[in-house]
Amino acid sequence: MKRRHTQWDFWVLASLVILVLYLLFMVYPLYKVMSRSVVDAKTGTFTLKYFVQFFSQAYYSSTLANSFKVAISTAIVSLLIGIPLAYFYNMYEMHGKKTLQMLIILSCMSAPFIGAYAWILLLGRAGVLTKFFADHFGIHIPSIYGFSGILLVLSTKLFPLVFLYVSGALKNLDNSLLEASANMGCSGMKRFFRVVLPLCMPSILAAALMVFMRALADFGTPLMIGEGYMTFPVIIYNEYVGEVGTNQNFAAAISVIAILITLFFFLVQRYLANRNTFTINAMHSIQVRKPTPVFSFFIHLYAYGIVAISLLPQVYLVYLSFRRTSSAGIVFVPGFSLKSYQQVFSNMSNVIWNTIRICGSALVLIILIAILISYLVVRRRNAINSIIDSLSMIPYIIPGSVVGISLILAFNNKVMPLVGTAAIMVISMCIRRIPYTIRSSVAILGQIPLSIDEAAESLGAGKVKTLVKVTIPMMVNGIFSGAIMSWVTLITELSSSILLYSFKTQTLNVAIYSMVSKGADGRACALSTILMIFTVVSLMVFNKVSKDGEISM
Repeated sequence: MKRRHTQWDFWVLASLVILVLYLLFMVYPLYKVMSRSVVDAKTGTFTLKYFVQFFSQAYYSSTLANSFKVAISTAIVSLLIGIPLAYFYNMYEMHGKKTLQMLIILSCMSAPFIGAYAWILLLGRAGVLTKFFADHFGIHIPSIYGFSGILLVLSTKLFPLVFLYVSGALKNLDNSLLEASANMGCSGMKRFFRVVLPLCMPSILAAALMVFMRALADFGTPLMIGEGYMTFPVIIYNEYVGEVGTNQNFAAAISVIAILITLFFFLVQRYLANRNTFTINAMHSIQVRKPTPVFSFFIHLYAYGIVAISLLPQVYLVYLSFRRTSSAGIVFVPGFSLKSYQQVFSNMSNVIWNTIRICGSALVLIILIAILISYLVVRRRNAINSIIDSLSMIPYIIPGSVVGISLILAFNNKVMPLVGTAAIMVISMCIRRIPYTIRSSVAILGQIPLSIDEAAESLGAGKVKTLVKVTIPMMVNGIFSGAIMSWVTLITELSSSILLYSFKTQTLNVAIYSMVSKGADGRACALSTILMIFTVVSLMVFNKVSKDGEISM
């Protein structure tokens, strides 16, 4: 009895500690943002003038329309690309499937702003493709700057999310449903639209929300390639750290508006998903069919063509990283050299180390906390743990720039002076990226029968020992799947890090942005290549350790 009482105390303590951490590092900072948004910066009195200012001045309110236009358009284009790609991949035989999947995932695993930078080098006013088509064919490529460029960059970066969600749904379809529809005369495109799409609708809605949120919250792409096409995150950043002047209270008000908007769309998606929710027992998995030669050519051309376009910017950056540069390292000159890498490793090696130690520390905390939360949510459901589960979803709807501002407002004081330290960056990364590992851990734990835990306990193992010795080993694949997604998004994080970093805590993504801003293209390309190597190695490790080599959403 005494041992059980100790174990009960452990789980209650775990619930309370995690709840306190969420309240301290997420709820309290968000409260600081909301309170700052309704306080006059000069008099300290209650006011709504910052909200009135935002909606009454076209310069600011137009950013709302711009952000919606970007997010909705990106979601539509990503769905149009990702759904057919997932359908072809899962329904038909294709050559090099594992390689194709890795390339699809790799195409979305770098920060969108790096893609924007590469597309400028390719299709900008002085881009290599722009000059080539103009000089050799007299074709003048339309401007890549503004809305069209943002849409190109975000769509080619985010369609893999749709692919992963829809692929997960297709793997759970029962082949007998497809056979029944074929027996009733529903086949081909008709079956795709009337059977497959409706069955995948919950995952499609989840994918659309994820792409919408990522596009709405993206900071680097509009800043890099927008050229005056202002969006929400850019305005928040400019108002908080603008060169002309700062208005932190106004930035807080815009942050609150951003939170409310993303919360609204999150709730709408949840409502639609719940209305379309149903259970499928996939006793017979989908039988992959062999396409006709003509159709096989088409689906291979489509799949590898999309991947080639999305990977082209990264490949070009790798090529440029080995090009010679001028003495100042600014302009590319004929010939090849390792000069850019020499400059990076001699002058910026701390940036690589910062990425490893800060992101690595965040990942360790994410895994440990996610395992505890998933166990509490699935195995020990109560009021407190339900609150923790709800709080763990909030980072899905908070733009990174808002997280950065909220942490600065909360911890730029003498009591907890965390601003400028590595700790605040670790906290920010944990808050933003832990949902990936929590969701995958909850999903895999929900599939493990409770009877296994009970059997271990009946043999004398306590609940904690059962978790460590039995449950966690069975959860490894789900934990690792979420952890690898968290890791890749950690090393490509920019929107919050650019507000929180100091000279001593600069990471690869922040350094790349800094080099691009300074026009140091050689070093920027070298750093981008190093970041891509981190990503490739991460995916290779996952593919080696994972049982099936599949990343699921």
